[in-house]
Amino acid sequence: AGLEGPKLQKWVMQLAEQHSDAMEWLVRAGVLASAAQKTLRQRAFQQLAAGSADGSRAAFLQTLLKTSRKSEEASDVEPPKDSRALQIAGLLKWAGDGNRNGGAEKFLPILDYLIQVQCRPDRLQEVMEQKEVRHFILNAKQHEKEAMIVAQAGSIGAITVSTNMAGRGTDILLGGNPEFIAREEFRKSPEKYRQQGVDPEPPELPASGAGEEIFAAYAEAYNRWKENWAEFVGRYKTATDQEHDRVVAMGGLHILGTERHEARRIDNQLRGRAGRQGDPGSSRFYLSLEDDLLRIFAGERISKIMHRLGMEEGVPIESRLITKRIQAAQKTVESQNFDSRKHLLEYDDVMNKQRETIYGRRRDLLEGKDQKEEALEAADRVVDWLVENFCPKAHPDEWKVDALKTEFWNRFGVDLRKREVHLDAKTIEADTEDLRDVVHERYEERERMWGSERMRTHERMIMLQVVDAQWKDHLLAMDHLKEGIGLRGYGQRDPLVEYKRESYDMFEALMDRIEDESLRYLFLLRTPEEEEAMIREYQQRKRREQAEMRMVGAGAVERPKQVIRRSEKIGRNDPCPCGSGKKYKKCHGAAAPPAETPPPAQSERPSPAA
Repeated sequence: AGLEGPKLQKWVMQLAEQHSDAMEWLVRAGVLASAAQKTLRQRAFQQLAAGSADGSRAAFLQTLLKTSRKSEEASDVEPPKDSRALQIAGLLKWAGDGNRNGGAEKFLPILDYLIQVQCRPDRLQEVMEQKEVRHFILNAKQHEKEAMIVAQAGSIGAITVSTNMAGRGTDILLGGNPEFIAREEFRKSPEKYRQQGVDPEPPELPASGAGEEIFAAYAEAYNRWKENWAEFVGRYKTATDQEHDRVVAMGGLHILGTERHEARRIDNQLRGRAGRQGDPGSSRFYLSLEDDLLRIFAGERISKIMHRLGMEEGVPIESRLITKRIQAAQKTVESQNFDSRKHLLEYDDVMNKQRETIYGRRRDLLEGKDQKEEALEAADRVVDWLVENFCPKAHPDEWKVDALKTEFWNRFGVDLRKREVHLDAKTIEADTEDLRDVVHERYEERERMWGSERMRTHERMIMLQVVDAQWKDHLLAMDHLKEGIGLRGYGQRDPLVEYKRESYDMFEALMDRIEDESLRYLFLLRTPEEEEAMIREYQQRKRREQAEMRMVGAGAVERPKQVIRRSEKIGRNDPCPCGSGKKYKKCHGAAAPPAETPPPAQSERPSPAA
């Protein structure tokens, strides 16, 4: 409602001083302010809403009692005076005038809340006069002050609210940490303390090659800094030691937990914050049977036990049975988490093996190892695979020699029609060896064109780019496989076994694609001279085609012939000269083609097709 700080205090003071009687009656009667406002807007009470003291005041109060939330208790309320109606109307008008733009909508819910919790104005004033407990909130917004807040959590009266105090990296000393207090004091006025020779940071260590005089000066400066800083910290150590004794006498650090963690290790770490270094301490946890840990794993059983014992809702429960059930629930959660992590690790092992293979390949390429032998061996494997697929030894009648020649041209740029290679079922192994030699000769030819050194560089760069591109696609495919592999369990199949099998097949296909793409780029890569020759040939071919088109177009143009009529023109309604007795338009005139319309004049701007 926009009420906070001084505005809220002023609003509460006005409510208590000016409308205390009306508010108390509404609280006793259990009549909400919004319901009273709705009643006051009725036509019968318009004069009362305007502030006129007419005879509708008693009827207004009786109507309010009928709308009471606690009708049974409303009958026990003392008969109200007629003046109370004017006070209630004044309260509602004040709530609406507090903010003219929608004030009733903002302030009436506040009055309704106070009536629901039976908070009278005098009690509201008492609450407002109470001071808020000073505390520190440890969250992501306090990242820079985190160590300072944790270090001073052992001071007298220090209250630290945090989601998790375990593993913060800073020890909690009872009475406070003098080192952190000294640093905080230095941060307030650093220039002043630096002039006195006090600095939390030691002097900078000289370089390793500095002379003995420089190191001697550094040692002297370091000892002087150490003495000054120790003296500065000692000013606060006396106070923290005294406060330490007071905190110990009061029982030490107390840990208050509002919920139990699903892991016992976290709870033990939280308890371990108290009682460090021989100091006293205590811890206490408050739980609810509606907490997730108890509701999921132990809620029904504990609820049945509590009902048998006759425990009512809201009654605190302290029992070893509850503690044992909580520990059993934590063990169950820990075992589930362990199984899920173990299961996830088994899936990650499959990817890790593939990752090691690919990264080993990339490392060889980045280190500059010669890849010529690897490229030729991959080419031999591709040649063997092509021969086995297009010319199977067991079925000579199913050979696809033309398709094999096409594949050789597309993959290696080798035209087998110009080579003296003849495939025969009886000598297929020797023919395969001849095809390997042809591919090797083609590779050597490419190397002579590029040069040995440039060819080695091209091998590494091309293979590296192909490996990176194919590996990224493989990772995406593996993620898709992992998302749906769990559904194999519905078919009585182990998802992990299915994942290992399919991932192996996908990895084999990945390695084949890497070889195919790398070889295709290496064999079909053209030199700049070849590119220029191809461009010149393409340009010459286009010029020839354009010249031919112009010649064909010029020869096709003919001058129109003049039509000379040899006989007399026959009218459409004249008798047909064939002697049928019909009109010409009904006989031979009906089959005559219509007169041609002259073509439209062409525009000087050429059409898009031209």
